[in-house]
Amino acid sequence: MITFFHPWWDFLSRAILSFSVQRADYVGRPVPRKEDWRFITGRGRFIDDITIPRMLYAAFLRSPYAHARIASIDVSGAMRDGVVAALTGAEVNSLCGGLHVDAPPRGRVVVKPLAEGKVRYVGEPVAVVLAEDPYDGRDALDYINVEYERLEPVVDPLEASKPGSPVIHEDFPDNICFTRRFIYGDIDEAFRDADKVVEVQLRIQRLVPSAMECRGVVAVYDEGVGYLRVWATSQFPHDFRGWTAEALGIPESKIQIISPDIGGAFGSKIAHYPEDVAIPLLAKMYRRPVKWVETRSENFTSTTHGRGSAAWVQAAVKNDGRLLGIKAKILTDLGAYPYFSTIQVPEGISGMLPGCYKLKALESEVTGVFTNKVPTAAYRGAGRPEALYIIERTVDRVARELGIDPAEVRRRNFIRPDEFPYTTITGHEYDSGNYELALSKALEVVGYEELRRRQLELRSKGRLLGIGISSYVEVCGFAPTPAKVSVERTGRVKVISGTLPHGQGEGTAFAQIAADTLGVSIDDVDVIFGDTSLIEWGPGTAGSWTLVSGGNAVLEASRKVRDKILRLAAYMLEARPEDLEILGGRVSVKGVPDKSVSVREVAELAYDPSSLPKGLEYGLSADAGYNPRLTYPFGTHVAVVEIDSETGRVEVQRLVLVDDCGRVVNPLLVEGQVIGGAVQALAQALYEEAFFDSEGNLVNSNFGDYLIPTAVEIPEITAERTETPAPNPLGAKGVGEAATIGLAQALVNAVEDALAPLGVRVADTPLTPYNTWRLIRRE
Repeated sequence: MITFFHPWWDFLSRAILSFSVQRADYVGRPVPRKEDWRFITGRGRFIDDITIPRMLYAAFLRSPYAHARIASIDVSGAMRDGVVAALTGAEVNSLCGGLHVDAPPRGRVVVKPLAEGKVRYVGEPVAVVLAEDPYDGRDALDYINVEYERLEPVVDPLEASKPGSPVIHEDFPDNICFTRRFIYGDIDEAFRDADKVVEVQLRIQRLVPSAMECRGVVAVYDEGVGYLRVWATSQFPHDFRGWTAEALGIPESKIQIISPDIGGAFGSKIAHYPEDVAIPLLAKMYRRPVKWVETRSENFTSTTHGRGSAAWVQAAVKNDGRLLGIKAKILTDLGAYPYFSTIQVPEGISGMLPGCYKLKALESEVTGVFTNKVPTAAYRGAGRPEALYIIERTVDRVARELGIDPAEVRRRNFIRPDEFPYTTITGHEYDSGNYELALSKALEVVGYEELRRRQLELRSKGRLLGIGISSYVEVCGFAPTPAKVSVERTGRVKVISGTLPHGQGEGTAFAQIAADTLGVSIDDVDVIFGDTSLIEWGPGTAGSWTLVSGGNAVLEASRKVRDKILRLAAYMLEARPEDLEILGGRVSVKGVPDKSVSVREVAELAYDPSSLPKGLEYGLSADAGYNPRLTYPFGTHVAVVEIDSETGRVEVQRLVLVDDCGRVVNPLLVEGQVIGGAVQALAQALYEEAFFDSEGNLVNSNFGDYLIPTAVEIPEITAERTETPAPNPLGAKGVGEAATIGLAQALVNAVEDALAPLGVRVADTPLTPYNTWRLIRRE
């Protein structure tokens, strides 16, 4: 790692990051991220920065076949200079339990750290080498001899579900892991009353999450006390601790999990992976620290992928555009194993299919199919992007077939502001919303009426301009979250949270909340995440709950500490607590600022048992556990594209995103989340696809072939907001997944709108130049 450091730069970077935040009211202001100075000066501590004396390095041999029997493995050739051990599944798996996976509703799948007997996807680990040097370990893999008996793979979920397809798991002879059928309302009546039935076929391709930092695990076992310490790039450190205890037979009280700085995750660091079991086990077996850090190639082939669904939809509608009912059959590609969240993600699609609309009836059938590919799991949105993609593509198709403006069709079907809280046909209780306001603002910002006039003019000249709309609603706030807040004797504030960021900036947001509540400078607040020894339990981070759940827990704990400060200060100032206020780190009598004490002075008294008055609790700390109700962010996204009819290239001219995430703690963080998510949605619509050949090989398994947009491809993005407070103390809703849930279908709708004069309907993504060129030529 190259670090640029100079005392003047260090001073300047701190000054820049603290400028404009020396004030008492931090919440609601664009406070620069407190944590950024560590990163921009090279002081972040990521998994590969962790080095411990006598450390061994693990390397995994992975299957080159998607489906094969393992006839034999000979690891003796790997025992070369610098190699400590070379082990197979027979030696490792007998010493531990399996991975924590989703339980299928029927049958059973046990996943061990190393494959035994059979491999089911390219990249599945079959052997592990421990070496004194990471390069010696990787070189030693070349000397392991594995004999495989190739079996026919099946990589397409539709083909995998057909009779006679190769069987991946013996307990699932049809390769179907589950089928969930839901019927809400009178679906038959809805279709009888329809003037028209609109049919839509869609495919949402597989995606590689492509976090900046790959996965890694470091483990140390202290034999003397039987204590295991693990550093892991995990979004769920407390769950990771439980899973490790279960797999290794060690009490949770003897395990500490630390999630250090994490360079992105997007859901791909939730699952329990083979390496997560193997590395702690090897550290225990060999009584030495063991480290494994994933290569980028391994990340492509062995870390979970996202999305991977197909849908067949029928919409029952009236001639005026009103939606009556939806029938949807959804097929999802699970990959080879039901990792943690592999089943949960597709099972959640149906609940959010109504979107922003007042559906009378819904019939949904979701089928999850095993294939010979790396498992799928949560990826930024986790089921909500699929649901909103399906409904918003359907609404646009309804508008097109009825000849009604797509914005008007949405308006006619929206849930009205005075109808909230609103219970959908699927049972979700939307807390608050004003969908028409977000739509109107997006259309105004983009200049919708003028764009439509310009579109007609350009079409007369043979040019293909398209405008796409997506109005979305999502759900977040799934996890109860604890927090601990304390004021130390020095007057500094320490916040410990049961959630953690992997790039979102909660170190700043939580500090803003605590600083405002306690009346101190944000520079005097330290926020600590990701250490299971500091807080008894926590849900980690996912599902846009980090601020909604974690922030409200910090607020509640800070309020408890504030009450303690006021009670102690009242004793010191001979005043009543209700007559005091805290500003600028001092507690004073309202209207008499000279009669005051500092928060530090109050803390010194709080931690001095000999001086503490009777009836007042020792210390200035408090715990809180916030149990959230689900909350529902929403918004409207608009995309403007023009297509080159000769090359098929889609030029994105403008993106306008209007999101409503309730009250905003930090607009700067919100904008970062929205724009980052917008780029990922852009990639899904136009660039990315994990493409497998018929043998189960990931063809585009590196960034030379797997396309993600760079700064060159990113168009003008306008991020605006409306504000509809949620019914929680902060009034906040989640925002981390908003753009990946709302934008991709706006782009695809824009492409279909551009191609409408040609009578083209879009079913597949991504809309690369070649794929779009084929659509234009109806190939």
